[in-house]
Amino acid sequence: MTRTAVLADPVAQVTAPTSDPAPEQAADSSRTVIRAFVYVLDPTPEQASVLRSHCGAQRFAYNWALSQVKANLDQRAAERSYEIPDAELTPSLSWSAYRLRKHWNTVKNDVAVNTDTGQVWWPENSKEAYSSGLANCAAALSNWSDARSGKRKGAMGFPRFKSKRAVLSCRFTTGSFGLVTDGGDRRHVQLPRIGTIRTCESTRKLARKAIAGSGRIRSATLSYRRGRWQVSFSVEITLPARALPPAAAGPGSVVGVDVGVKHLAVLSTGEMIENPKHARKHAKRLRRLGRRASRQVGPDRCTGQEPSRRWLRTQEQIRAVHTRIADARRDHLHKLTTRLVRDFDTVVVEDLNISGMTRSGGVYKRGLNRALHDAALGEIRRQLTYKTEWAGTGLHVANRWYPSSKTCSNCQVVKAKLPLKVRVFTCDACGFRADRDHNAALNLAALAAGEGGASSASCGRDVKDARQKPTIRPAARRADGIAAGTPPSGERDRGNPDTHAVCTTE
Repeated sequence: MTRTAVLADPVAQVTAPTSDPAPEQAADSSRTVIRAFVYVLDPTPEQASVLRSHCGAQRFAYNWALSQVKANLDQRAAERSYEIPDAELTPSLSWSAYRLRKHWNTVKNDVAVNTDTGQVWWPENSKEAYSSGLANCAAALSNWSDARSGKRKGAMGFPRFKSKRAVLSCRFTTGSFGLVTDGGDRRHVQLPRIGTIRTCESTRKLARKAIAGSGRIRSATLSYRRGRWQVSFSVEITLPARALPPAAAGPGSVVGVDVGVKHLAVLSTGEMIENPKHARKHAKRLRRLGRRASRQVGPDRCTGQEPSRRWLRTQEQIRAVHTRIADARRDHLHKLTTRLVRDFDTVVVEDLNISGMTRSGGVYKRGLNRALHDAALGEIRRQLTYKTEWAGTGLHVANRWYPSSKTCSNCQVVKAKLPLKVRVFTCDACGFRADRDHNAALNLAALAAGEGGASSASCGRDVKDARQKPTIRPAARRADGIAAGTPPSGERDRGNPDTHAVCTTE
């Protein structure tokens, strides 16, 4: 098996095949994509120690390179404070991966030394461990520089040093790594300087592609996540032309997907997919384990207190529960998105600002924020983005401000207001009634089909005014003494409004 790291174009031009393509056209419709194959490892205690050593070497190289660059920048800034001309400043240090690696090779015998014994320890690990740490530092510094100059969107601070509590990882791009396929073996992988490691599951899916020549391993990333060692292979795969969709869906089928909390997804076909609420199912056990850990002896940095064995055992149980929640959520979302891409030619979703939806709200919105995080609505769009590219189907993302829930799917009239508590949409113009989420899914499907690209005005207001949020009115006192509207700032954290009203009247 060839293990050459050959880069491929991640943005391939994908064209959907016709209903009856010619053999030449079908051959041209093949696409080259990059896929990741993740396998959980089952190392021996000796191998686990070597894996941890490689990840520690990657972290050491990263911190060393960052310290060199930071010291150089601080020195130049201090010299500028004394009004030294730029031509006489300390020469700047290049933070490209090539320059950092070249500098590391010249000083590694003096840097990677055991302070107690004076023994050089860097030969114990593969050179790829240090190269990956230097490459990560170069990428972090480049992203920071691009963000400051405006080449990269968003704000980004200066890179930080990696601590021992960070995620252990190490990347291999050269050397002897890949799958062990001798004698039909499907349970072992090969890593440089580490050797052959057994996997907890079969590697036959990747082995078949490697033997057939349709898959080439580009790199291998070793990491320790959720209490388990795992290796992720980045594989360059050539996909054949997409097969025709099922006869039930029909060619050219379009589906609108409206995601939410009550129902995870509502399709324009009328199907409603329930929200599994994975985190809520295990919330009781997590609370019980958290209370147990609070009664046990944990670590303390100030006094140097070491955690007890019972506290460590409880933390392992908490980590196992979180792992089960994450795995169940990931499995459910993958099955949903794969079915959507397989059954339909075009999928329409909304451009939701999930981070903005869960950013504020305080105690009054804590439950909704927790439910939004549990549903992982942003993960649905992320998976649909790359799966539609793999399958050669289309993905249409509606504008963030498109009023899909307020627009009537029958006459395209936009309602001025539609509170979240109203679950049934009723059109004031034509009398159309439908479920709120189903109506939104129909509008999303009409966007891609070209039937509802524009929405008409409603009640004498234009679409821009209809999209704006209603003005928050000052709180008014009802006859029964309960505050209506937004409570004053002094009453936001007083608990139940009903109880507070009874207490004030008494």
